[in-house]
Amino acid sequence: MIRMDNVQKAFDDNHVLQGMNLEIPKGTSMVIIGGSGTGKSVALKCILGLIQPDSGMIYVDGKDASKGDRDAFLARFGMLFQGAALFDSMTVWQNVAFRLLRGSLKRPTEEAREIAIEKLRRVGLKSDVADRFPAELSGGMQKRVGLARAIAAEPEIIFFDEPTTGLDPIMSGVINDLIREIVTEMGATAMTITHDMSSVRAIADNVAMLHGGVIQWTGPVGQMDASGDPYVEQFISGSAEGPIEAVR
Repeated sequence: MIRMDNVQKAFDDNHVLQGMNLEIPKGTSMVIIGGSGTGKSVALKCILGLIQPDSGMIYVDGKDASKGDRDAFLARFGMLFQGAALFDSMTVWQNVAFRLLRGSLKRPTEEAREIAIEKLRRVGLKSDVADRFPAELSGGMQKRVGLARAIAAEPEIIFFDEPTTGLDPIMSGVINDLIREIVTEMGATAMTITHDMSSVRAIADNVAMLHGGVIQWTGPVGQMDASGDPYVEQFISGSAEGPIEAVR
């Protein structure tokens, strides 16, 4: 569903992606791991076309991602942002139905509200939450609202950016389980960026280790612990010793 061929991106002298190659098969869940500043978010933004690569090719469903109808292209994606990124001035249901109230996916207001409430129920929130504002919700509830928004338009591809950041271990487990269930139910292709190894084990079918602007290792999550790759071993163990230099 997604293929990156030798993608390179630099910002002045900072060469972030230095020939990134990655394949995400349709209907699978790929988790990209790596330290802060290694280019995980840049890779995601390149796929979405928010950043243009300096060189290399990106294909979505076999087609050049940089060509064709931009609105139709973006309509295929859902996104759970880091920190949920809800609009404070909108009610919960309006946040969930954001894409359904405007643009090419626009639905009648009442229909959009019904879909929003249905998606809120799917992530374990009752309908009485719909008319509240984000500031009235806990961090875990906000993250669920963000997840409901990500799936509201039934996307083919869903991106999850640090889905458990700022959550306690129990709520992190709840969010991880929800993501896994929903991705499986929808048959969606998922790409997750995370530092949280519990998320990796709960969400991933496949894992890719990004460091130095390239994928150092990729494979099934079940092979991760025995990868034999020094970058992967250091990252999952959290060791200060290894090829990844700790920023001091």
